[in-house]
Amino acid sequence: MSKTAVIIGASSQDGSYLADLLLEKGYKVVGTIRRSTNFTKENIEHLLGKITIEFADLLDQTSIETVIKKHKPDEVYNIAAQSVPHDAWTHPFYTGEITALGPVRVMEAVRSFAPEAKVYQATSREIFGNIEAESANEETPFDANNPYGIAKAYAHMMTRCYRESYGMFACGGILFNHESPRRGLHFVTRKITAGAAIIKNGVKNPPLNEVGEPLVNKEGKLHMGLLDAKRDWGFAKEYVEAMWLMLQQDNAKDYVIGTNTTHDVKEVCKIAFEAVGLNWEDHVVTNDKLMRPTEIKELKGDYSAAKRDLGWEPKISFEDLIKIMVEADLERFK
Repeated sequence: MSKTAVIIGASSQDGSYLADLLLEKGYKVVGTIRRSTNFTKENIEHLLGKITIEFADLLDQTSIETVIKKHKPDEVYNIAAQSVPHDAWTHPFYTGEITALGPVRVMEAVRSFAPEAKVYQATSREIFGNIEAESANEETPFDANNPYGIAKAYAHMMTRCYRESYGMFACGGILFNHESPRRGLHFVTRKITAGAAIIKNGVKNPPLNEVGEPLVNKEGKLHMGLLDAKRDWGFAKEYVEAMWLMLQQDNAKDYVIGTNTTHDVKEVCKIAFEAVGLNWEDHVVTNDKLMRPTEIKELKGDYSAAKRDLGWEPKISFEDLIKIMVEADLERFK
């Protein structure tokens, strides 16, 4: 008999790749999305008719309970969050409600209506903030320094609280930055790969950036924030496999998922623009409006526990990942 999985936030980058993976493994997949007058969800268009879509919102406890009660899932993956970095400062209350309290609503619903279900909570590298370390593992202390990271730290600790207080199988995946052609345009890697494709293809009406301005302006310039920022970037399609593996274990544990390498934003720019035959320095400019009030230091994700226990490790290289994203954006922005 096939398992049933509920993915909270199915239209997200991670949610859609996870749905692909679970379908391949024979699951019945239920994906939640927020009710909207616009049903165009690019990431899951290929999944329509293959998964069950339910409308639910992390702000609405009853909507989450209804889905859990109706489908009695074996596994629940909470991927949903307010995760746009810029919006964490402009919408701090909303970020807290969705990203911090939303996961508690999910765990309460599971505890009440599907107590045997295994729960995955998407945690973030942002919980570590500005700790003084080269790499972070599962024992690294939290030092979140922005509204999103602080909300994720609360959700992560509440996941452990439900595990220890109620004996629930609930675990957090502390995922470092992970990218793909399905990444939202408000994230730095997609801004760059989309910007390079838009400039290369001479697109006249580009999409808007996080402050509501054209991603590429009339002068053919891509406006960016801090170009020296360094991150540990991996491939989202590989990271969702780690999520699934965590729920296949006998005991619930939290795991760091990363590549244990870092690259700066300039490197992303260089690879992306070279892939379309352009010099990034001719097209990328720094805009103070896109700077964060606080920045996080360079930190690598030590995935050695995941490799030991789950048999998981990253495979695709950083350069190949950026090139895959550029190719997809050249096709998307013709």
